[in-house]
Formats: sequence, structure tokens, C-alpha cells
Amino acid sequence: MPESKVRKAAAGKKKQAAKDERAETRAKEQRATAAPGSRQWVLPAFITLGLLGVLWLVVYYITASVGIYIPVMSDMDGIWNILIGMGALAGAFALATLWK
Repeated sequence: MPESKVRKAAAGKKKQAAKDERAETRAKEQRATAAPGSRQWVLPAFITLGLLGVLWLVVYYITASVGIYIPVMSDMDGIWNILIGMGALAGAFALATLWK
């Protein structure tokens, strides 16, 4: 004996129940996994650190060539000034990998 046809309303309710169940399962999975924090701080930190590195190098080269004395910068060797500037630039590029 053939089965009767399912009414449209009953089929719609069945589909909606399946959607609700899938949504509830997804919500439980999302709650179980730790959500990463906001990364809005990365871009300003990247720009600031990069500009500080470039500024350090520019000021060092200009003051070294002209002979202007800057207390901390002039007391260090040239290699330390270059390492500080390049280290700031490297730190900026390391921060750039965190940007989404």
C-alpha cells in the first residue's frame, strides 16, 4: 500500500527543526572553543613601532653626520643604534603577522 504524501506544513516544520538543531550544535561548539581576543591594537602598534624604528635610524644618521650630540644616542656605538632601529622595524613586521 503506498504511503500518503506529507503535507507542506509538516515538511516545513521538519526542515525548521533540523535547522534549529544544527544551529544549537554550532552554538555549543563555538562556546566550547576559546574565541581569540580582539586584534584592533595590532595596526596602531605596527605603525608606531615601524615609525619609531625609522625615526631612530634617521635621527642617528643625521646627528652622526652633522656632529650634533644627543645624550643617549651619541653615547652608544653606531652598531647599537643601527640594531635598535632595525630591531624596532623587525618587531613591527613581526606584529604585522598578527594583523587580520
